[in-house]
Amino acid sequence: METWRRNLYVLCGSLFVAMVAMSMIMPFLPLFIHEDFGIDDPAKVTTWAGIVFGANFLTAGLVSPIWGNLADKHGRKIMILRSGFFMSITMALTGLAGNLWQLLGLRLLNGLIGGIVPASTALVASSVPKEKIGWAQGMLQSFITAGSIMGPLFGGLLADSIGYRKIFFVTGGLLLLVTIVIAFTVHEKFTPPEKTERSSLREDFRMIFSSKELPTLFFVTVMIQFALFSIFPVLPIYILQLLGSENRVALWAGIVQAGMGIANVFAAPRLGRLGDRYGSQKVLLVCLLFAAVLFIPQGLVGAVWQLLLLRFLLGLSLGGLLPSVNALLRRATPVHMVSRVYGYNNSFVSMGSLFGPIIGGFVAGYISINAVFMMTSAFLFLNAAWVYYSFFYKRNRQQEEAGA
Repeated sequence: METWRRNLYVLCGSLFVAMVAMSMIMPFLPLFIHEDFGIDDPAKVTTWAGIVFGANFLTAGLVSPIWGNLADKHGRKIMILRSGFFMSITMALTGLAGNLWQLLGLRLLNGLIGGIVPASTALVASSVPKEKIGWAQGMLQSFITAGSIMGPLFGGLLADSIGYRKIFFVTGGLLLLVTIVIAFTVHEKFTPPEKTERSSLREDFRMIFSSKELPTLFFVTVMIQFALFSIFPVLPIYILQLLGSENRVALWAGIVQAGMGIANVFAAPRLGRLGDRYGSQKVLLVCLLFAAVLFIPQGLVGAVWQLLLLRFLLGLSLGGLLPSVNALLRRATPVHMVSRVYGYNNSFVSMGSLFGPIIGGFVAGYISINAVFMMTSAFLFLNAAWVYYSFFYKRNRQQEEAGA
C-alpha cells in the first residue's frame, strides 16, 4: 500500500478514537456542572457550560499558528505525538477538578497543548496527490466528525454506569493509546524547508492575508464553526425538555448525536469525490444551504424522534462543509506552507468554536433554546451568501470585465 494511503487510513481510525474519547463528556457539561458542582440556576448552568466548553478553543486559537509554523519546520508527525501525549495527561487530570475554576483552567491548558487534528490534516494534505485531496479530506473529516458525534453515545452509556468524572480517565487512556499507535504506524517523509522558505509568524501573516482566497476561506470556517457549535452545550437540556424527565437524558443525547455521525460518515467521502469532480466550492454552497434549512424545524419539534431524524439529515450536509474548505485551502497553498495555513485556519475554527457555545448558551439561558436554532440557521444562510459572492458572483464579474 502506498505510504500516503496507509497514513490516511491509520489517521482516520486514530482520530476517530481520539474524537470519541474527547467528546464523551463535553456534550454533557451542563449535566456535569449541575450535578457535580451544585449549580441549580438553569441560566447559570448553560452560561458556565458555554464558557467551559469554549475555553479550550480560546487558547487553541492563540497558539495554532505557532504549532503550524513549527510543523512546517520540523515535521507534522512530531506535532501529532506532542499533542496526543500531553492531552492524555490533561484530560485525565480534568476528572479530578474540585471546582469550576479548576475545570476552566484545565480546559484552557488543554487548548494550549492541543493540535492533533490540524497537524493530522496538514500531514494528509501535504502527502496526498492533489487530484485526490477532496476525497482524502472528506475521509479524514468524516472520521473526525463521526468520532466527535458518536462519542456522546458511548459517553451516555458510561455516564449511567461509572459517572461523569471517570469518563475523563477513560479519555486520557484512549488518547495515550492513539498516540502510541500513530508513533509506530504513521511514516512521514519530511524534508526540512530551505532557509529561503522559512519565515517568521509576522511574515506568514502578511503572505497569507495578501492572498485572495485564503482570507475568504478563513471567514467561511469561523462562520461554520460558530453556527454548528452554538447548539452543542444546550442540546442535552433541549432533549430533557422534550422528554419531560431526567431519565436517560444522557443516553438519548448520545443517540441523537450518533445519528448525525452515521450520516456524516456516509456522506463525507462521497461529497469529497463530487468536489474533486465538479468543484469543492459548489459542494460547499449546496451543503450550507441544506444545513441552514434543516436547523429551522429542529427548533420546532415536539418529540425526540423528530429531532433525531432532522439531525441525521443534517449529518449528510456536514460532510460537505469543512472537507470542502480544507480541500480549497490545500489547492490554494504551496506545499511548504501547508501546516502554517492549516494552523491559521484552526485559529478560525477555534474562534467559531469558542464564541458559538458561549453565545448559544447565553441565548438559551436568557431567550430560549428554540432561538439558538433560529440564530444558527441565520448564520448558515449568511455564510452561504458569502460563499456565493466570493466564489461565483465575484468571479463571474471578473470574467465579464476581462472579456469586455
